[in-house]
Amino acid sequence: MKQSLNKNKINILLLEGVHEKAVDMFKNNGYSSIKYYKKALEGQELLDAVSEAHVIGLRSRSQLNAEVLAAAPKLFAIGCFCIGTNQVDMDTAREFGIPVFNAPFSNTRSVAELVIAEMIMLMRGIPQKNMALHLTGEWLKNAENSHEVRGKTLGIIGYGHIGMQVSTIAESLGMNVIYYDVVNKLCLGNTNKVDNLKELLKESDVVTLHVPANDTTVNLLNKKAISQMKQGAHLINASRGNVVDIDALVTALKANKIGGAAIDVYPIEPKSKNDTLQSELRNLPNVILTPHIGGSTIEAQENIGLEVADKIIKYSDNGSTISAVNFAEVSLPHHTGRRILHIHKNTPGMLTSLNELFSGMGLNISAQYLQTYQNIGYVVTDIETTQDISLEEINNLEGTIKTRILF
Repeated sequence: MKQSLNKNKINILLLEGVHEKAVDMFKNNGYSSIKYYKKALEGQELLDAVSEAHVIGLRSRSQLNAEVLAAAPKLFAIGCFCIGTNQVDMDTAREFGIPVFNAPFSNTRSVAELVIAEMIMLMRGIPQKNMALHLTGEWLKNAENSHEVRGKTLGIIGYGHIGMQVSTIAESLGMNVIYYDVVNKLCLGNTNKVDNLKELLKESDVVTLHVPANDTTVNLLNKKAISQMKQGAHLINASRGNVVDIDALVTALKANKIGGAAIDVYPIEPKSKNDTLQSELRNLPNVILTPHIGGSTIEAQENIGLEVADKIIKYSDNGSTISAVNFAEVSLPHHTGRRILHIHKNTPGMLTSLNELFSGMGLNISAQYLQTYQNIGYVVTDIETTQDISLEEINNLEGTIKTRILF
């Protein structure tokens, strides 16, 4: 009889040194076949590694494109142990019936704290004073262009989870906080929404970006937008590397239109520790550069490890897909019998055909859950039976993408 795969036979591939708490969680839940790499994989090494994997966990450097996904015929779940999911071909993963999970909230505090720290350093002119001491020993002991943040205006572009955390901390420091977002959201504390980006740029002493990477945010801060900023204002980008026009930023920094900048993300980033950052921002005295470490704290990585591992385990154990990024979301109760997870093309009549097949097998349905997302459908069926269930027969149903049976 075809039945659910024993947990000790489910192959889990973890790349890029995801936090060991994730490994512990998998092991504590009965998963023992785990391959762990501290580095990113690419090329043939990556293709070989994924060939037997049922689950893949990665951070941001390994690239799961269509070729890699096609080389992983057993794969049924992907975990991005970070916020972003650009490293995965989301459309291909969905077409293969593979949900992708991430951790959109676990590192929000870490990013927010870095932004606040950088904001204070920029307002005090620390980058220039620090570089002067390092390079020549020059003793810039003066208050010129050095300000408290209290009473100043912080403009937040993108009022999501990180933006909200930043606004809460900034208010506690006595700042006036405004934000601009394309989605209407409830303001926290005394934060105020502005109607457009131009208004935010005009009023803010410090501007911080917290937007996703998509077609609408590419070069969101371009030459025109930067020219609308207040004279001597500061810019912080800890969101995505392509939302700021770097050439325009460099020009504004050199002309002192912008008093200083703190950049944690870049349009092109080094692939490994052995590579170097190539950017015109290097060596500018009024710039803080950090190597994409906004969420890189022990606390954040531990929380991310636990969050993503938990989502994968829930999907593997009972089929729940809540918070999947590219997939139909279904919240499922605990099951004690047999549960059939059926992923199929989103075409009319699929549910009817599936239930007719179950009826022909003599299977009694005790509960059923259906959700669709774009071009795929996801049906979860609980069966009251002790008889054999033919996985092969279900997979042969036209339109089927992937089937799993849980016992």
